Amino acid sequence: MDSDPTSLRGRIDEATALLEATAEGLTDDGARAPSLLPGWSRGHVLTHLARNADGLRNLLTWARTGVETPMYPSRQARDEAIEAGSGRPAVELSADLRRSAAAFAREAAGVSADSWNATVRGVAGPGHPAWVVLFRRLSEVQIHHVDLGLAYRPPDWPARFVADGLERTAGQFADRDDVPACVVEAEDTAQRFVLGPAPGAAGVPDGEVTVRGPGWLLLAWLTGRDPGTGLTVLGGPEPAGGAGRLPPKLPNWS
Repeated sequence: MDSDPTSLRGRIDEATALLEATAEGLTDDGARAPSLLPGWSRGHVLTHLARNADGLRNLLTWARTGVETPMYPSRQARDEAIEAGSGRPAVELSADLRRSAAAFAREAAGVSADSWNATVRGVAGPGHPAWVVLFRRLSEVQIHHVDLGLAYRPPDWPARFVADGLERTAGQFADRDDVPACVVEAEDTAQRFVLGPAPGAAGVPDGEVTVRGPGWLLLAWLTGRDPGTGLTVLGGPEPAGGAGRLPPKLPNWS
């Protein structure tokens, strides 16, 4: 996975420019229309992206200064801020998105080379090096751009983001007892991952389910953005009624 801060910052800038162009094209009615995320309008998604930029900027401040700076005051405060901002006019949503993204970029530009390895921590989960904040932001921009339900779709994700995203997302589903055991194989990136409980010393057991397809579709399935009906599924029990095999149902990804 790309861990070079300079490279990641450039990739964030490119993805953000596309997102901002989409946001600028929204009307007020379009902003209030449902997104692809249940219960959220496009205004919710854009407000979330703006507050995410602010929150991740706090983590970069933590890395730069060494002073612990929480991502959000609390999860409740984050949720309330998203709800409060979701119904704004489209022009305000777009301006907020631009402002918060620019502030994030300025903070990232001020982090020293040594500070990118400082440990920071988000709302949940273990601590991680500060450079991971950059990939987290890239993922938020790329995936939530799709969630707006407009012209930008999973096949539009850059190949490098798909490869990195598969590595990170599959890693989050590895060695977990609540994930159905399966092998994931990306036909175009030659990547292979094992999900679910760790296999035994002899390797993946016989009869293991293999899910295979293009990387972008695998990433969309892993992140809950596609049911995976276009993927090839090998192994496992025969489906009832002659139906085609579907990939295993995964826990919610975040």
